[in-house]
This record gives sequence, C-alpha cells and structure tokens, in this order.
Amino acid sequence: MNKYSNALLACYFFAGLSLIGCINKENGDLSFKSNFNTSKPRAFIGPEYWSNPMQDWHLENGELVCNVSKPNRNVHVLTQKIEAIKGHLKMKVHLRVLNSDQGKDNKNWVGFSIGSKGEFNDYRDNAIFGKGLNLGVTTQGKLFIGEISENSLNKENQQIIQQGAYLQLEVSESSNGSLLILSLLDGNSKNPITQLTKQGIAAEELIGDLVLVSSYTLDNGTQSNQKSVAFKEWEISGTKVKSYPENTFGPIMFSQYTMSRKILKLTAQMAPINDSVEKVSFQIQKEGKWNTIQEAAIDKDARTATFKFTDWEGSIDIPYRLAYKLDKGENVKEEYYWKGTIRKEPKNKDEIVIAGFTGNDHMGFPNTDIFNQVAFHNPDLLFFSGDQLYEPSGGFGIQRSPIDKATLDYLRKWYMYGWAYRELMKDRPTVSITDDHDVYHGNIWGESGKPTPPDYGQGAKAQDAGGYKMPAQWVRMVERTQTSHLPDPFDPTPVKQGIGVYYTDMAYGGISFAILEDRKFKSAPKALLPKAEINNGWAMNKNFDMKKNGDVPGATLLGERQLFFLDKWSSDWSFQSQMKVLLSQTIFANVATLPKEALTGAIIPTLRIMKEGEYPADDRPVSDLDSNGWPQTGRNRAVSTIRKGFAFHLAGDQHLGSTIQYGIDGWNDSGFAFCVPSITNHWPRRWYPSEGGKNRLKGHPKYTGENQDGFGNKMTVHAVSNPLYTGMKPSRLYDRAAGYGIVRLDKNKRTITMECWPRQAKPQDGDTAQYKGWPIVINQEQNYGREAAAYLPTLNIEGMENPVVKVINEGTNEIVYSLRLNKKTFTPKVFEKFTKYTVTVGEPDTNTWKTINNIVPAEGIISFKF
Repeated sequence: MNKYSNALLACYFFAGLSLIGCINKENGDLSFKSNFNTSKPRAFIGPEYWSNPMQDWHLENGELVCNVSKPNRNVHVLTQKIEAIKGHLKMKVHLRVLNSDQGKDNKNWVGFSIGSKGEFNDYRDNAIFGKGLNLGVTTQGKLFIGEISENSLNKENQQIIQQGAYLQLEVSESSNGSLLILSLLDGNSKNPITQLTKQGIAAEELIGDLVLVSSYTLDNGTQSNQKSVAFKEWEISGTKVKSYPENTFGPIMFSQYTMSRKILKLTAQMAPINDSVEKVSFQIQKEGKWNTIQEAAIDKDARTATFKFTDWEGSIDIPYRLAYKLDKGENVKEEYYWKGTIRKEPKNKDEIVIAGFTGNDHMGFPNTDIFNQVAFHNPDLLFFSGDQLYEPSGGFGIQRSPIDKATLDYLRKWYMYGWAYRELMKDRPTVSITDDHDVYHGNIWGESGKPTPPDYGQGAKAQDAGGYKMPAQWVRMVERTQTSHLPDPFDPTPVKQGIGVYYTDMAYGGISFAILEDRKFKSAPKALLPKAEINNGWAMNKNFDMKKNGDVPGATLLGERQLFFLDKWSSDWSFQSQMKVLLSQTIFANVATLPKEALTGAIIPTLRIMKEGEYPADDRPVSDLDSNGWPQTGRNRAVSTIRKGFAFHLAGDQHLGSTIQYGIDGWNDSGFAFCVPSITNHWPRRWYPSEGGKNRLKGHPKYTGENQDGFGNKMTVHAVSNPLYTGMKPSRLYDRAAGYGIVRLDKNKRTITMECWPRQAKPQDGDTAQYKGWPIVINQEQNYGREAAAYLPTLNIEGMENPVVKVINEGTNEIVYSLRLNKKTFTPKVFEKFTKYTVTVGEPDTNTWKTINNIVPAEGIISFKF
C-alpha cells in the first residue's frame, strides 16, 4: 500500500506547497456537522438534507444508509454551499462500503460530488437536478477525481473501506486554479492511507452544492436492491463555504388550508418520520406567546396531520404556527416550526381573485418565475386542478411496489409541489384535487373505484379496462395528501375498494364553489365501444363515427351521486354567496386538433411549434376519450345542471389554455369555461380546425367562433393559447404555451374576468403581456346563455338586500334556475311560453322566503315586500 500517491507528490512540486501542508492544512472553523441519530429507522434524514430518491436512503444506528446499489443515489446538504469566494474548503465523511461488487463497467463508487448545480440558480433545483464534479473511492479501493479511468483492485484499501474509513477533501486556491486533495483516512487513527490531487480546476466549476453519492451499475438486477454504503460524521468547514440556514425543508414540509362556513381545515404535510407517538401542534399567539389550541396525529401512510376548527370567525388575519418535535435519538427531541397566516375571509372585498394551475411537470422546477408572477397578483384563493406531479417528476423513474417504497416515491414528488408553492399556500386557502398522473395513470377512467385487472400490467391495456392500477391503500394515501384539507365531502360514502371521495362545496368570500371529481366515476370506453377498437383512449377504427355512435347507454361521466350534488349546489345560495364557480379537473369539451392522418395524440410532442401567423392546413377536431367531451349525454347533463346556478367553470388538464362557452341544444345556451394553461407543458396540444368557427368576432383568429369538438359537442371558442415559437430559452418552457390563469370575480358588478398569463409575462406590465385573446370579461348571467322563449312579469323586491330568486317550472316541479340578485328588480326569462311558474324570493341564511304561484309569461310587475 502506498501511503502517498504520485499525484500528491505532484502537489508538492507543482504547487510549491509542503507535503505536510497539503495533508494537514487547517480549513477554518467547522460550519457543518451531520447528526444522523434517530431512535427508529426512518427515511427522513433531516431538514438540512434532500435525498434522491427518498426511498433509497434511511437513517439507522446513527448512520445514513443507501438502501440500494443503483446509479447516482445522492444526498444534498441544503444549508451549505460553495460560493464564488476565494479561500479553502475541508470536507470529511466516514463511510462503510456494504457492497463491493465492481459492476459491469468496473465504475461503482461512493463519495462526494461538489459544485452540484441545476439550471435555474435555485437551491431546490440544485438539490434535485444538480450535477457537479464527482470524486470518491471505487469499490475496488481506488481514489478518483472526475472520471474513473484505471480501476484495478487494491485489495487492502477495499478491505479498509468495507470496515470503515474516512474520505476527506481539501480545496485551496493556487495560481493555476483550485487545488483538490482527496484522501482516504484510517477509520480509527484518521491517518492518511492514500491520497490523490488534481490541480487547475476552475473556481466556477466548484460553485454549488456539496453532496454524498452512491453510484452503482450492476450486472444482476436483483443485486441492485442490496445496501451499498453507510455514511456518518459528515463535516464541512472553510471560507469557501457559505451557510444558508433558511434553506431547511421539514419536518413540517408545508401546509394547505380551506375555510368554508366558519369551518377551517388545515393539513400539515409531514416528512416520513415514522414516529407514531409525537403529534403536530397548531398554535396561535396570545399575549405574545404561542399557545397550542389543537393537536393532530400523523397519518401513517400519507404523513399528514389534519386540523379542523368548527367556529372560526375569519374576521381578522390570524398568524399560526405548526410545531413538531423531531426525534434526534438518545431521548433527544428538537422542536421545529412552520408559520403562516389564516387570512381574514374577504366577505366585504369587492373582487375575489383566483389563481388557477394545472400540469406541474418538473421541467421548470421550482417555477420561481410563475411563483413571483402569482405573488404579484396576490390571489385570494389558489386552485390546483390536478397533475400536481407526474410519474417522472424529480428523475429516477417510478416505483410502484412494494407499497411502502411506492408511497415514498410519491411523497418525494408531492414534496416538490409543496417546495415550489408553500410560501403562497401557507397564507391563503388552497384547493387541490387529484387527476390521472397524481395516481400514476396516463389516463384514468375511475369506474367508481374498481381495480384494474392485475394481469393487465401498468400500460394502456390496464387503463382502458377502467379503474385504478395502484393499490387502494396507496390511492387513499394520495387523496389524503392532496384533499384532506378540503371541506368535508357532500356524501362521504366510499366507492369500490374503500377508496374515499372528496367532492364537496365551499362557501368563501361570498363565492359558492363546487369541487368535483370528474374522473373517479367515469366509465371506461373500451368495453362500451367495441367497434371503435379503443387503445389508450383513442379509436383505432378510422371508420368509427364518434359523433354518431360514441354516445351509448350506460356511459357515465360524473355519476348520479355527483349530479345529485350539483343539482343541490346550483340552487344553494347560503352564506351570502353572490356568484358560483365550479372547480374540476377538466372542461366539458375536447378543445384539440391533430393532423387529419393522425389516429392518436402520441404525435403531439413531435408537432412543429407554429410561428405567429402560421396555420396548419389539415387539422381536424379530435375525439380523445380522456377528455370530458365524452360521453356526450353525461357531458350535457353536467352542463345543464351547472347553468341553473349561472356557474362559471374553471378547470385544467388539457395542456392548452382556452375560454369557451358551452352549448347543448344550440351554441351559447350554457355557461363559460376557462381551461388554464399548464405550468410546464410536455404535451403541447393545439386548436387549429381547418374549418374556421362561425360567427366569430371581427378580427379574431380563424380558430375562434362557433364550432364542434370531435364528439359533436357545441362550443364557442373565444380564445386559445396555441403554442407559438418565441425564441426564448429554454424552448421547452417558453414555446409550449405554458403559464397559469387568473380569474377575477367582481361581486358588485357581477362580472367575471379571465386572464391567461404566459410564463415569460410580467403582469405588472399590464394586459398586453397575456396570451392573445385575453383578458375576457363576461357577466354572471351569460353563464345561462339560453335564449328566452318568454319573460315573466318584472319582480320588484322591497325590504331585502341581495335577495335570492328561484324560478320553478310547475309542470315538472323542477328549478329552472336560481340567482342571488344585486338589484331590486329582475325580469325572469323562461323557456316555455305556455307553462305556469312559481317564483320564490328570499334569504336562505335567515330562511326568510315569499312565494307566488301560477305565474305565466306576461308583461307587468309582481311585488315582493319584506
């Protein structure tokens, strides 16, 4: 064994430094020392770290253990970073190699990566996507800096790293760039065993994160599940290192809350801490001191702690603090906090602002640009319509089993969502609902919660069969993380497999919201449309006419339970609700076209991005059965129900921003819908029908106006954010029509303003920064655009402010529509000339009503006096 390498001698001769100085030079005060102690094994390493992927690391017996022998498993320290500062660095860790397999490339190794950084100059991006300079020791016992070249077996060193040794890195400045000295030290005496140096590393290459790495590539796949290395005693010091204590993440990862009818629900999303005893505390300040007013246990799967307060006044802003004591081993616990504000409910605020999001792919993580844009708008409510994560989020693929590892696989991706938006969510209500990718589906037809056939695997065959591919326990975990803070469900009866439901309503700030699950009950089309030859939601039979033959008996969209709920909600104006908004995963139409020869949407990522003014020659509306344009009868029932409350529809999922007005029997006879653009867009759909829309406004693009989707559903397209070439970099973020939506509800004017913002926009510059065609302003009553067949006498209402009016068809005994007025007079339109109607006027919050029956269409005045 050579005590000193030839490279170390090069350090002596070329750098002009003493040999002892290379080995023993002091590197300043210690700025960081790890503590991997815990009473019970757990996946959460600590708030100072981020592990990739989370399920492949755990703490046990005071060590950080990599559970697998796979490529590029790594742990970043979040609070320490090499900066562009002249000086020195010293880093040391104790390692114990648990798998000495040399691998098929003879390049298996453990050690460090330094200067690890991502694309967007953000510590969160660095922690997940960072790449740096690798240096360490191979399983053969050889030190390396950079690339591994010659890697012959050093048996003595191999035995030493199996028993436990220290790996030490020293960095210093020289006239020829940075000098790196990598040493292997005896595990007991800490004396050098072998060393390696490298001279001339550019200082900028070292700026970035400090990382522990285990990287293995094995011939035998089963061996890859063997533990690879155990680390402990990670120490960092030196003047090149800067500390960022504010960059910790966890053990309280983030929080989401809603408020409705004086009921506050807040969910604390916790790290995977595996402590079944310790609870999370919800605290508020009294006389300058934080007081716990409620405690909540942590769900063992979802790692959530949900609080519910049943008499929350909401009359003032109330700062809150979540507190949790984290196990540090040896009967030591350290308390950590997460702070936010429960906002005053904006009952008296004239304008309620909603920020809408969808498609939170990791391409732009952590989406700092969108975060800053939305913060400028200062919305009253955040709405995440689904796909808060995708299966590949954060790299490292997808792990579906065993269930404990699959849960950690999901949680890591879910934590990324919270990491990006938690500073917005902690201070205002958030509605988040699950969509297909959240439950590891490309498409999902939930079939009331049934399981997909186990022997169908995980691909399109399983999805087309309908139901859920992942185990019910896992699905329940996902829904608990994303929806447990929502108001209690309208009807909590579980669906098949005991999977829960969360469809509900929320009354907040004078707005009545309905929150739907438009996938869970939906029928799978394959069995219902055998002649269409469905594959992955697309008809492979070119001759199948989806408009004529696609709408079949037995096909379900929302299901009877949700339709019943919507019918009740559409006429419920309690808690001083002034306007209604439906929140769901996606819109009730298929706003998308493809070249006429394309059978499926698989071609979408390869389509050329158009330049301004270009228009493809042969695009046709498509029939994507994943959209809510199918089944048509179910779609029409949903649209006809929500229009009875003059409800506006806000949704996402389609990867294409659009504003449309629904039609059932005729164009424009129903409400408006706004599909917000994706945060990042890996599936850039477009709407370029070769036949332009009818009755489009003068000067508006060919793709606007009255048209039909591929299922024959009537819709009037007002604006679409088609992908356009911008010339901005990176193209994947700026040329694919990514962004977010803003909706402004003016309760006095009863107007709804839709804004569609690109990622690159600066909202402070005004409306011109939006996608072409926006903003769009409509009146509340346009959400039941059906033309009147006749009018009832004008209602003159005295003695009551903002009364609710209900118009009832006496022939069917059904509510035609209902509306809370902001005026004293109202002339009700009706749709049958020769029918008698009942009109009820009053205030649901005091249960004060007056009713007049047997009203027929006519001129005149009917008075209601209170």
